[in-house]
Parts: sequence; C-alpha cells; structure tokens
Amino acid sequence: MHKTWITPGIADITPAMIELRQAIHAEPELGYEEFLTRERVIHHLREWGYEVHQHLAGTAVVGTLRNGSGPSLGLRAELDALPIQEQGQQPWRSRTPGKMHACGHDGHIAMLLAAACELARERTWRGTLHLFFQPAEEGHGGSGAKRMLDEGVFELFPCAAIFALHNSPGMPLGQFGVLGGPCMASTDSIRILIHGTGGHGAMPDKAVDPVLVGASLVMALQSVVSRNAPPSETAIITVGAFLAGDAPNVIPEQAELRLSVRALQPQVRQMLRQRIEDLARLHAQSYGARAEVIVGEGYPVLVNDPSASHLAAEVIRDWLGEQGLVQGMRPICASDDFAYWLEQVPGCYLLIGNGDGVGSCEVHNPGYDFNDQALPLGASFWVRLAQRFLA
Repeated sequence: MHKTWITPGIADITPAMIELRQAIHAEPELGYEEFLTRERVIHHLREWGYEVHQHLAGTAVVGTLRNGSGPSLGLRAELDALPIQEQGQQPWRSRTPGKMHACGHDGHIAMLLAAACELARERTWRGTLHLFFQPAEEGHGGSGAKRMLDEGVFELFPCAAIFALHNSPGMPLGQFGVLGGPCMASTDSIRILIHGTGGHGAMPDKAVDPVLVGASLVMALQSVVSRNAPPSETAIITVGAFLAGDAPNVIPEQAELRLSVRALQPQVRQMLRQRIEDLARLHAQSYGARAEVIVGEGYPVLVNDPSASHLAAEVIRDWLGEQGLVQGMRPICASDDFAYWLEQVPGCYLLIGNGDGVGSCEVHNPGYDFNDQALPLGASFWVRLAQRFLA
C-alpha cells in the first residue's frame, strides 16, 4: 500500500483510527444492544461539531454537518456484531463470550468516523452531510435499516444519494469493487412443516412418514433451480436444516425443513417463493401428508443506482488508477439490508479489499478480523467521495 494513496489528513489520524477499531472490536454488541458502541460514536461526532440525533431504531445514531448550501449526502456504517465465539488470539479479541465483530462492522465504524473528523476539519465542500450509524444489520431482532426507514429516516434526513462500504476478504488491499444494477442477492428464510401420521417403525404401512416426504422434497426442490429459473439468472435454494424424530423405531408425526432462498432479480425471487410453496404442498399431498409453508421475508435484492455507481468508480479511478477497481466485478449472493434504503434513495453499495494474504478468511468466521491496513484507504475514499459529490 503506497502512502501516497492516503489523504494527508487521514494519514495523521490513522493510529487513532486503528486504536478505535480495536477498542470497538474488543467490546462487541448485538443488534439493538449497541449502547457502548453508540456512545463512542456520539462522543466523537459531538467533539467534531456534528449535530447528533439518537431517536431512531433504538440505538441508531445520525450525525449531521452543514457547510453552506448544496446537496445532501448520506454515508452509512453498521454498529452490530454477531453471536459467534471468537477464536483469534490478538490483544484486542472480544472480551464478551459468544459475541464478536465477525463481519468487520468495527472497521466500517472507524473508517466513517475518521472521514467525519477530516471532513469537519477541511470544509472544502458545500452542502449537508448525514452520517448514518445503523443498528442490527445482521438481522438480530429485525433489520435496523428497515426499522429506520419505517421511522422516517429520509423524511427527517433527506439525501440526494446514499453510499455504504463493506470489506471483502480475498480482495487485495488497494482495490474496490463497484457494480451498477443488481449487486447483492435477496434472502428469504422458508420453513416447511410436513404433517404426517406417526407410528411404529415396524409398521410403516399404518403411518404417513414425514421423513420420507421431506427426504424426497429436498431433492425435488433442486428442480426449481434447474428447471424453473432461467439459466442466465442466479437462483439458490439451500436446505440448511432437516428436523424430525427422536428415536430410530418411531415414525414421527412431523418433519421440518429450513431453507435459505436467494436471487438476484425480484421476479426470480417471487418465482422461487411460489414454486417452493406449490411443490411442497403438492409433493406432500402425493404421499398422503400435508405441508405448511412459512415464508420469513428477508432482505430484498440490493440494486445500485447506475449514476451513483459511476461516480464512485470515477472517484476511485481518479485516485488509484484503473488498478484500484476490480475488473469484471460480478454480483455476490450475500445480502445486506442497505437494499431497503436503495429502494428509496439512489446510491451505491461497494466493496473494499480486506487483503488476500495468508490468514485471511471470510466474514462470519470465528477466526476473522478486520485488516487495519484497509482503514486509511476506506476513510480516504469517504473523504474523496464527499468532496466530489459536495463540490
């Protein structure tokens, strides 16, 4: 990483940014429980002259800074950690059993706060800056973005455009991934309850075996992807859990399948839901059983605005050159509740490289840690984007 890549003001505060990130990492909090994290954010925003608002979605924080007349820009970071036991041995490892920052939200907070400090100091931009620190992105207790939206976040803090940044393990330091249009998948959790007739394992003819129905249905569900989804479109049905029975000689009355369903187009998402429901009901009926389908609606497809994505890419290209952009960027099948906001306000969700060296691992892994070398890059990007948008 070349030092010339880093905005001078950000370079000056990088040691403090690293210290803050590691402090947040050591004290993780789950969604809607981010009280200590929120207080850290509020303290720094007030220190730098931001108006602080903390009346949305329980633990959300919005920092607003105005500097003359001009457009309004929204930048977002997430506050919450995950219910995972950390395996790392670094000095800043989680001090809270069963909780850790396994997705890099600690780094996202630190980068946005560092940018907030620099943008408050240099004031070469004109307009209004809204910094959104959102709870519960991981869905613990429900989507924080959806709750903020329902509570009128953009009526209270209108934005001409919004942006979010997420680290990407495996992507080299000094690279960013930007993609206009569908960028991340929708995600739905579907439960299928198969109601049969219990009985003795020695007399299967006197029962309706929901385990048999479920086992057959697991295979049949894959036909939805292979025979109903267009080959050019992404569709994923994963059966992550199959729950049934307690004893080897007892046919249970009920079996349960738990599915994760993902798509990159809203129409494919709706098709998957409908076909799963139809197939489950008719499949169970053909065995003399009954299927109950319960859809837990998750995050929608995340669709980046083409103009906002072009702006983000131009900022990176002018700053780092063409090598700063991932070439041939493709959509990913992870999901993020920033998708709700992009349905209301044009914007872009982009990725920042977290490094591809030895020891790097994916997010939501107990061995994950945010790469502190990415912090000044992310903060510098936020500063440059804000300066460009609010020029």
